Amino acid sequence: MGIERLKNRFISKVITRFPSLAKRFVESYEPWKSLDVPWTPVAKPLTASTIAVVTTAGVHHRDQEPFNMTDRDGDPSFRTIDLRKPITSLMITHDYYDHADADKDINIVFPVERLKEFEQEGLIGHLADKHYGFMGHIIGRHIPTLINTTAREVARQLKNDKVDIVLLTPG
Repeated sequence: MGIERLKNRFISKVITRFPSLAKRFVESYEPWKSLDVPWTPVAKPLTASTIAVVTTAGVHHRDQEPFNMTDRDGDPSFRTIDLRKPITSLMITHDYYDHADADKDINIVFPVERLKEFEQEGLIGHLADKHYGFMGHIIGRHIPTLINTTAREVARQLKNDKVDIVLLTPG
């Protein structure tokens, strides 16, 4: 593992242990402001809706290529997460947050087992078979790729799968 990855992991652990540092980091962050994000109201009851999860926590199947942790600008690609595979086939590749607890229980950042319980209880209509994982640290030159290519492709796939509601989860 390279020195840059070790540095990123160290910073994420320090920020986790000292919340005041995390607060200062968040306050210094400048969000991408040039987007006009459309609001789409919920069109049908939750009990009749198909739900999918899109996470920026670096979740993917163990047999998929890990997210690129060597590019300082992040990795704008995505991974399709198939719930027909066992939940134990999931892992996290992300150096920009401390995911030790999520490594023990993936539902912390990817709550599909809780959503399955909601489906069984009739609180939601259906949990989709396909969900999507991104790496949440995407900056600089990769933002246009994320906005214009990968996010659009995931949106297209969600629409094709007739997903009504997407639960977005960060890392």
